[in-house]
Amino acid sequence: MTHTDAPLPLFPHRHLLGIRDLSPPDIEILLDRADRAVSISRQSEKKTSTLRGRTQINLFFESSTRTQSSFELAGKRLGADVMNMSVASSSVKKGETLIDTAMTLNAMRPDILIIRHQSAGAAALLAQKVGCSVVNAGDGTHEHPTQALLDALTIRRAKGRIGGLTVAICGDILHSRVARSNIILLNALGAQVRVVAPSTLMPSGIEQMSVNVFRNMEEGLKGADVVMMLRLQRERMAGSFVPSVREYFRYFGLDAEKLKAAKEDALVMHPGPMNRGVEIASEIADGPQSVIQEQVEMGVAVRMAVMEALLDPRRNPEGPGA
Repeated sequence: MTHTDAPLPLFPHRHLLGIRDLSPPDIEILLDRADRAVSISRQSEKKTSTLRGRTQINLFFESSTRTQSSFELAGKRLGADVMNMSVASSSVKKGETLIDTAMTLNAMRPDILIIRHQSAGAAALLAQKVGCSVVNAGDGTHEHPTQALLDALTIRRAKGRIGGLTVAICGDILHSRVARSNIILLNALGAQVRVVAPSTLMPSGIEQMSVNVFRNMEEGLKGADVVMMLRLQRERMAGSFVPSVREYFRYFGLDAEKLKAAKEDALVMHPGPMNRGVEIASEIADGPQSVIQEQVEMGVAVRMAVMEALLDPRRNPEGPGA
């Protein structure tokens, strides 16, 4: 992190499919690389030639403006040729399968494919079928590795460390790939992880992921260094999961009163996009403890770091398909 021109350790993986596949040193390699990328993004000249001549395809079967634009910007800052494919609207409707799409794209000889898909395991399946690196940008309720990495980078830059911190992840744990990836990463780096949610949004057997479980916000936030709120999807705001939005916010929305239970200098995080007045009060989202805007900035840096690490010429000097 000090010598910006010193060579970084080689990242040992060809793909980034989930945090579960990474060792603590692997995670640190990506975070250290991302630290460098932050300084590039803050220069007036933001473009490098690291990935010049390389082709990046963003393959989004699920719409996500925020994640897709972050990957697109990251690729362009590294000098890659970036192509966006929003498959949600095109070939899926014609009945084309993920495998067919993969074979078609593989024939275009990309160097890296970024995939977001509503089915768990889609990224891993794609990685078996193509000759290039694959990055999982979210698959079903399984994992969202770059989100966990950008969250870790945000925490590490604000607190100087991750080990020994108490992190409370609050909200819809049941359906959240962000929660899963964060739990795995934070545990790997030595944080104490708590999950806070109503019973209807808490997965059964979550204790097996080495977390402390709370069903009350004040108890769950007591003494926490980091409070990470999760998005509540619109379709879960009615019916069996949540009695009503107002009720949910009253008991599980982050407001000034509940935040008092955490440490005075606790960070407030949210992966976005936020439902203000549902998961989090506006005064907290925009308040002095919020690092939500920093998370967006770190997202571009982490995605630059991941692509650079996977396409490191030291690993594959002959280029793609070698």
